[in-house]
Amino acid sequence: MENEIRKIPKKSKIIILILTLLAIMSFLVITYLKELKIKGILNSLGYTQISSVKVINKLSVEDKDTKRKGTVYKVLFFNNKTNQECIGFLHKDESNKYFEDFDCK
Repeated sequence: MENEIRKIPKKSKIIILILTLLAIMSFLVITYLKELKIKGILNSLGYTQISSVKVINKLSVEDKDTKRKGTVYKVLFFNNKTNQECIGFLHKDESNKYFEDFDCK
């Protein structure tokens, strides 16, 4: 009994390549837009001269007592004004107000 190996058709290889490239491009665009959004929020909170903004994590949270939902971003950025690297949390509550908790070193 001999096993027969079938090759993947050229058309299927092209479709797989296109889908892979689309997935990579969409990931990069979403990451860029998320970092741009966080940079705008940090500017409104008083962090005007910042660079190297990275969103490490995004979590949906709910207050146990009030049952209100919110979002918490874990953010890493470099503050050019004070030459410090800051890491911490940016909390968005149900009324779209932002609160920060950063540790700069």
